[in-house]
Amino acid sequence: MTHPHDDLLFGAFITPVAQPPRHAVDLAIAAERVGLDLATFQDHPYQPTFLDTWTLLSYVAARTSRIRIAGNVLNLPLRQPAVLARAAASLDLLSGGRFELGLGTGSFWDAIEGMGGRRLTPGQSVAALEEAIAIIRQLWDADTRGGVRFAGEHYRVWGAKRGPRPAHDIGIWVGAYKPRLLHLVGRAADGWLPSLSYLPGGPSDLAGMNARIDEGAAAAGRDPAAIRRLLNIGGQFTREGRSLLVGPPHQWAEELAGITLDYGITGFLLMADDVATIETFGQEVVPAVREIVAAERLAAR
Repeated sequence: MTHPHDDLLFGAFITPVAQPPRHAVDLAIAAERVGLDLATFQDHPYQPTFLDTWTLLSYVAARTSRIRIAGNVLNLPLRQPAVLARAAASLDLLSGGRFELGLGTGSFWDAIEGMGGRRLTPGQSVAALEEAIAIIRQLWDADTRGGVRFAGEHYRVWGAKRGPRPAHDIGIWVGAYKPRLLHLVGRAADGWLPSLSYLPGGPSDLAGMNARIDEGAAAAGRDPAAIRRLLNIGGQFTREGRSLLVGPPHQWAEELAGITLDYGITGFLLMADDVATIETFGQEVVPAVREIVAAERLAAR
């Protein structure tokens, strides 16, 4: 059986360092050159050593022609959802349908508050994210008549005009780890985007977290298979294998293919800050993962 997200996506997860100014841009261009599908960027607006992620996304979109772009993930507490919806649709139109919307609830609350954001409890941040997703989807729904009216606990939009309509159906991908937020991914988002380094038990933690997402989807009457599962990864290329994602490219390929086949992860974003690592990933690991997964799926039919 083919699911909506059986296709594999591979990309780079880039830190938007400000010095040298165009280093992050060069990494995104390298990712496109070696055939990766996505260039994604951290978003920490309170970090003075980082470029502003939205400005960087726009610049990268103008400097590339094929690769898709996304925040990984955008800091919702410092980005007002109705404005974010218009910005996302605008960038998607300008880039020819190459933007995806990664969203996070925020976590560094001292820094967020220092930038003028409001400190939220974990429960409040989940509720705020759900409200934001609802507002964003309504702003994108340019075919429905009348303005957007939404009176939530955290966000209020009263009569905002709809539009512009994005060039394609932008995916809303949420970074999530705790049960309540995973349930929200299942009922309201299009994708899940955690980081492997944040999983204490490693890839085996994905099974239980996937189950929470599936529960949320089922409760909302959605097909769990329609929610893409992505994963930020990091590691090191070495001559000899030492541990998970520390070894030669063929080891990486076998391990990533196993994560896809065992846990349904169909998107891998490599945390990298140099062109050589991106090239090795794109040229040696990615084709091998695709080949292993395709062969295993064919054999299972």
